[in-house]
Amino acid sequence: MHQYLFFIGDFPIRAYGLILSLSIILATGTAYFLAKQDGRWHQHVPDIGIYCGLAGIVGARLWDVFFFDWEYYQHHLLEIPFVWQGGMAIQGGVLLGAIAGIIYTKVHKIDTWAFADIVAAPAIIMGQAIGRMANLMNGDAFGHPTGGNFGILYPSTTLAHQVYGNQPLWPAEIWEGQIDVVIFVLLLIFRTTNHAKGQVFILYAILYSTARFFLEFLRGDYGTLLFGLKSAQLTSLAVILVGLVLFVRQSYYGERIGMNSKK
Repeated sequence: MHQYLFFIGDFPIRAYGLILSLSIILATGTAYFLAKQDGRWHQHVPDIGIYCGLAGIVGARLWDVFFFDWEYYQHHLLEIPFVWQGGMAIQGGVLLGAIAGIIYTKVHKIDTWAFADIVAAPAIIMGQAIGRMANLMNGDAFGHPTGGNFGILYPSTTLAHQVYGNQPLWPAEIWEGQIDVVIFVLLLIFRTTNHAKGQVFILYAILYSTARFFLEFLRGDYGTLLFGLKSAQLTSLAVILVGLVLFVRQSYYGERIGMNSKK
C-alpha cells in the first residue's frame, strides 16, 4: 500500500490519481467493446467517456465535500479542488456522470435507455471496482475497527491511521470492489435475457445500492446522519425503492429487447 508510487523531481505520482484515471480509461474501453459488439454507437464512446468521466470526478468530489466532510471543508474552502487528497463519493460521481450522459445522448439523438443498458451500466460498475483499488492505496473509504486481531493495518501516512491508529479495520473498500466485479458479471448475464429496455441500468442501480447499504455498516470514515443511518445508506434506500418501481414498470410497459437487438 503506497500513496506515492514515485517522484519526478519534487512532483509526486500518486497511486490514487493514477488508478482513478485508469478506472475511467478501462471503463471507457469496456463500454467501447460492448457498444462495438452490439453494433451501435461505439464511435460516440470515447467522447462520452471523457465528458462523463470529468463530470463524474466533479460530482464525486462535491458529493463527498457537502455530504461527508463539510464540517472540515467549510473551514478549508481552497482545498475542495484537491482531489488527490482523496474524498470522492461514487454516488455523486454516478449522478453527475449520468446527467452528462443524458445530455450527450439527447444532443446526438441516441436512445438514452438503450445506450445505458448496452454500455453504461456494465462499464460504470467495472470502473467502480477499479476505483476502489485507488481508495485502498490511498487509505481512505476505510472500515471501522474489527475489534479483533484481524483486519487491515494502514500505514501511518494515511487518514485511516490518523483516525484509528494501529487498530485492524474492516476491509470495506476491498469487499466493495469485489462485489462490484460480481455485479458486473450479473449485468452481463442479464443482458442476454429477453429484458425490457432500461432494466439493465436499473438493475445496476438496485444491486449496487443494496450492496452499498450493507457495506456502510462496516465503514468508519464518517458518521451517521439520520435514524442511525449514514448519508450513503439513505441515498441507497431511495435508489432501491425508485429502482424497484421503475424495474417493475418497465417489465409491463417497456419495450422488450434481446442482447443484439438493433431496434
